[in-house]
Amino acid sequence: MRLLYLTAGAADMYCGSCLRDNALAAALTARKHDVVLMPVYTPTTTDEPNVSSSRVFFGGISVYLQQHFALFRHSPAFLDRLWDSAPLLKLASKRQIKVDPTFLGEMTVSMLRGVDGHQKKEVAKLQAFLAHEPRFDIVTIPFTLLIGLARPLRETLHAPIACTLQGEDLFLDNLTEPYRSQAMDLIRQQIRDVDLFIAVSHYYAEYMATYLGIPRQRIRVVPIGISLDGHAPVPVRREPPYTVGFFGRIAPEKGLHVLIDAYRRLRARPGAPATRLVAGGYLLAEHREYLAGIERQMAEWGLADHFHYAGAPDRAGKIALLQSLDVMSMPATYVEPKGFTLLEAMANGVPVVEPRHGAFVEIVERTGGGMLVPPGDPDALADALFTLLTDRDRAAALARAGAAGVREHYNVDRMTEAAEAAYGDLVRGHRSGVAS
Repeated sequence: MRLLYLTAGAADMYCGSCLRDNALAAALTARKHDVVLMPVYTPTTTDEPNVSSSRVFFGGISVYLQQHFALFRHSPAFLDRLWDSAPLLKLASKRQIKVDPTFLGEMTVSMLRGVDGHQKKEVAKLQAFLAHEPRFDIVTIPFTLLIGLARPLRETLHAPIACTLQGEDLFLDNLTEPYRSQAMDLIRQQIRDVDLFIAVSHYYAEYMATYLGIPRQRIRVVPIGISLDGHAPVPVRREPPYTVGFFGRIAPEKGLHVLIDAYRRLRARPGAPATRLVAGGYLLAEHREYLAGIERQMAEWGLADHFHYAGAPDRAGKIALLQSLDVMSMPATYVEPKGFTLLEAMANGVPVVEPRHGAFVEIVERTGGGMLVPPGDPDALADALFTLLTDRDRAAALARAGAAGVREHYNVDRMTEAAEAAYGDLVRGHRSGVAS
């Protein structure tokens, strides 16, 4: 198969969706499929060899200028090439400008309008480029926020359209009104332009069927999988001090504040072993005060020397950090559709403690690599942490199960096999004239 795979760059941030898209594109290529992984907005950042195209469409600067200034909706091509150049996009992305919610809402709605939005010139540029490419069997867009491209891409390429569902509800729910309602309406109106939706978990398939009104029979589940290169389970430590870990984007919705509350309660328990708390993950400029608040709170509790922020390490640094942990928890306050960091922790023999919601449930239950607690309950989280830090035999059993479970159910080959089967069915249906 020849696949055009659009992927949404997240500037210099390690993004779970970018990591998934890159790993899947690389694995499909290794299986002799012809895959063009094309970034939109910015170049992608991955912790494995990046297989995406060097050309970026819908460059973030162009999209911004065309949203704000009518003049740039008709600017000459040589200026657009400057704005869309990878060096300039990388430079702009490093500034980490906090985006005004009103602008964000307006731009989201405009992008969802596709050829009727302010970025219609960008749609035309993409169509013109692809018109000269060899025929694609499938076009995949990375989430429903770009569903406005489905119809123009189908008209240009005469290929079936697949759309991945991988976490856009959090973005949509944070839009202010009237933009949230307008965006939801525009997505629902264009569901018919997509032939197949790919959900990253069984939970998310059910959720998005209701959330967006997508017919459930048009959603296939392709569970996420990780490349296991470099990941190796380490022996369970039997003597303190132990390390409680957090790994994920440093942002309120990822729940670091819930974990420090549980950690405080853990430290108050009689018989609690010596511990420390380490957090790693990408930190946006807009969340620096959130991290500062975490550090102030730990200091007020007399636990300042217990906490360390380890930054956003590269792949080798990430694996080393995970292997230094004795238990990991990312107690997200929203319902997580993927659970990428759970898989990475368990792949290194680290048991996890997670809230009982979203994809966390199916991952923990399928692998047997951790414990589930009621969401938003720091006492229950502290109880589970205490159990694993004091019952090292149980921790070791969960560690073994998790490492084996990830390798059996959530490796990149399993993800690729599921995607290959879904895309193959879609191509055969399209060629035979059967609706997906």
